[in-house]
Amino acid sequence: MQLTKNFVKAKNPCASGYRWFLRDQNGQGDYQAILDALVRDGRIDDACWLLDQFGATDAVLTLDTVDAEAIVFAGTLVVRQGITVDSVVRAGGSIRTQGGIRAGTLVMAGENIHAGGQIASDGAIQCKGDLQAGWGIETQTTLDCGGHARAGWDLAAAQSIRVEGNILTGGALRSGTTLHCAHGIRSGSDIITGHDAYAACGMQANGDIDCGNHLASGWGIRAGGNIRAGGAIRTGEGIEAGGLIISGDGHGIYAGLDVRFDAWEVSARVIAAQRPVGLVSGWWETN
Repeated sequence: MQLTKNFVKAKNPCASGYRWFLRDQNGQGDYQAILDALVRDGRIDDACWLLDQFGATDAVLTLDTVDAEAIVFAGTLVVRQGITVDSVVRAGGSIRTQGGIRAGTLVMAGENIHAGGQIASDGAIQCKGDLQAGWGIETQTTLDCGGHARAGWDLAAAQSIRVEGNILTGGALRSGTTLHCAHGIRSGSDIITGHDAYAACGMQANGDIDCGNHLASGWGIRAGGNIRAGGAIRTGEGIEAGGLIISGDGHGIYAGLDVRFDAWEVSARVIAAQRPVGLVSGWWETN
């Protein structure tokens, strides 16, 4: 794709970036070549802005390894051994590597992100497709995934996690603030959040579920250990804990919200080591 000064100007660029384009690129040039030049000149934000404006291409860049200040590629980035950048790794298409991904500011793809090792960012992790790591996934800010999120080990974000598909982890699932999943959650260990936790379908943890505020699931919630929330606990179907079920002070536990009364015994069971103090609805059974 060839960019011209009129084409770029129509996107309302910042004055500094447009002057750079006129001065350094003579007001025209190949799309990817301009992205590369912006990155070389340390204008990473301008490169990301340009990619936002003109979108992804079907190009594929295959490399053995990436060790750089940043990389912004309009197509799909395929790296055999791993990616390490001081700031941004971004692709208009997918990012795929047999190794790990480490970024100082941002890991972002217009499609999928797949890594054989660890995915870690001191900033955000964002993708419109699936997010998958053979090891763990960790971000010091937010995680936003438009598809399914899968981690062989822990999946953790210092701030919020939002996933439009399912979440599947071999280890723990941790969110510093809110956890929002538009499908189901299954954790091989604990689920821990600093604020609200919500799954539109079911939520299952082999360990504890510990939620800083309200805990909700459109289907059921199951934990091998305790289930605790700082606020209310609400489920469309049942709640099962290997240990205790505890809601916050002054808050209730509501099971079977989407189940007919005559089906509660089967589909709205509440099972725990002791009857929860705040149980408002559901069919109580001791485990």
